[in-house]
Amino acid sequence: MFQVLSSAWALLLGMMLLMVGNGLQGTLLGVRGEIEGFSTLEMSVVMSSYFVGFLGGSRMAPEMIRRVGHVRVFAALASFISAVMILYPAFTNPVAWSLGRVIIGFCFSGVYVTAESWLNNAASNDNRGQALSLYMIVQMVGIVTAQALLLVGDPAGYESFVIASVLISVSFGPILLSISPTPAFDTTKPMTLRKLMEISPLGCVGMFLLGGVFAAQFGMSAVYGARAGLGLGQISAFVACFYLGAMVLQYPLGWLSDRTDRRFLILVVAGIGGLGSVFAMNFGENFLVLLAAAFLIGGLCNPLYSLLIAHTNDYLEHADMAAASGGLVFINGLGAIAGPLIIGWLMGDNVFGPSGFFLFMAGLLFALATYAGYRSTRRPTLPFEETGSISPMYPSATPVMVELAQEVAIDAELEEAQQAESD
Repeated sequence: MFQVLSSAWALLLGMMLLMVGNGLQGTLLGVRGEIEGFSTLEMSVVMSSYFVGFLGGSRMAPEMIRRVGHVRVFAALASFISAVMILYPAFTNPVAWSLGRVIIGFCFSGVYVTAESWLNNAASNDNRGQALSLYMIVQMVGIVTAQALLLVGDPAGYESFVIASVLISVSFGPILLSISPTPAFDTTKPMTLRKLMEISPLGCVGMFLLGGVFAAQFGMSAVYGARAGLGLGQISAFVACFYLGAMVLQYPLGWLSDRTDRRFLILVVAGIGGLGSVFAMNFGENFLVLLAAAFLIGGLCNPLYSLLIAHTNDYLEHADMAAASGGLVFINGLGAIAGPLIIGWLMGDNVFGPSGFFLFMAGLLFALATYAGYRSTRRPTLPFEETGSISPMYPSATPVMVELAQEVAIDAELEEAQQAESD
């Protein structure tokens, strides 16, 4: 652990600041949109636009890095992010914000791809798992910290947007000045979606549905809070609880995954998450109930991402796992784009109002649980000795990070096989 910190502290610090800036701008726009009088449908388009840009960036960033190098891509995308953060309060209309969110999503995706390839290069086979764990910890710490910073400035003014812009600008200092040498960059060509669907229907369908759930948490939770009449501090705590739950429950569910039929666990986790959404929809007037529901939903839904990837890997050869991961990330991104648009309609005053937020998540999670149950009847459960280890990761991961997690899982599986042979 100390070896990872000594070699990658600048990268981890920079990524934490990046996540603070990114988490702050997402929640801040949800609150400011309510102040500006934007409709839920308009805000859903704004929030969905981030995932359009993110998906495009994850596909294009590798080629940009190959052409001009890590440092130039990193610095260029950073300048665009910082500029858009400042421009948000200057052009307060849905079209401008949607375009800004596309740019922000594209640039953050490229920045993550660049930083994650650096992290992979800084880690060795012996500490790659620790590097991945530290990276996920700083991601969550950054997002949770961002919710606290929401209370520092007035969302109706410029201060909070300036803080987000400064954090983004500062984050690149330690990364660009401390990390050397620049790593070689290469990614695996994704597997075709048709082949991926044939190998793991549950993995593909589950990742699409989960993309919508994740977009609801990351993009529309602040919009829900503003529409439901929560105060600024309450919105901050509500959004933070989704990510706190993810941090607390990720590893216990991962431990269960290695000792339980993964399809059954996916069914149970998704079903409980759906019940939690229904409970919040009916009893969300009590703020403590709302916080508990957010903690439970976030804690159950985020580990589903790792569970679905691990389930898909169970039916793949090691050589195909990296290629499959790119396809799964793409499918998840498509769901994330569609999610806010549907929620925006459901949360309309003429439909379900703010409760449509939880209704949407409940519907997707129950659909996932039902499909997992159906798939359990289509082919027999694999013996535990034939399943691979799960590698925890969060839905914001780019294909580079998912490939890194795949390497960790493969190394752990091979190590277990070698120990079994020696015993």
